[in-house]
Amino acid sequence: MHKNVVYIGSDHAGFKMKQLISAHLKRHGIEVHDEGASALVPNDDYPDYALRVCTQVLRHRAKGILVCGSGQGMDIAANKVPGIYASIAWNKESAAVAKEHDNVNVLCLAGKLTKPSVAKEIVSTWIKLRFSDEPRHVRRVNKIKQIENAFFMRKKLP
Repeated sequence: MHKNVVYIGSDHAGFKMKQLISAHLKRHGIEVHDEGASALVPNDDYPDYALRVCTQVLRHRAKGILVCGSGQGMDIAANKVPGIYASIAWNKESAAVAKEHDNVNVLCLAGKLTKPSVAKEIVSTWIKLRFSDEPRHVRRVNKIKQIENAFFMRKKLP
């Protein structure tokens, strides 16, 4: 793995997985900033942690990892933040495509549905890869940015 900074967050359903992933990243020399939850809180809400992590990812041009029960809630919340490109990965192949083709800056994991060994593979794969910069992928990511900007600026879509 390359030396990086990762901001990580989870709700109650992803708390155990977040702890596991944080330790895994630290063992591989990655600087990890935990944006919460700092303790298991059974009634907390995933959007709170998604916003915290996404804010730091944008502020520091870093990577983020979010964990909830299914990964879906975190994915939805994260993708509401302009400049965040989040995706759920369920295996190392999907993590590779998310990074190399879609330039995902926030990885979402399913804390209740992903085996710990698979989660470690997903994270290790995603962390070490870079966006491919192939023209077709650049073109597609730029189109996503156009959609985002159109809604943000309340403009008509092409």
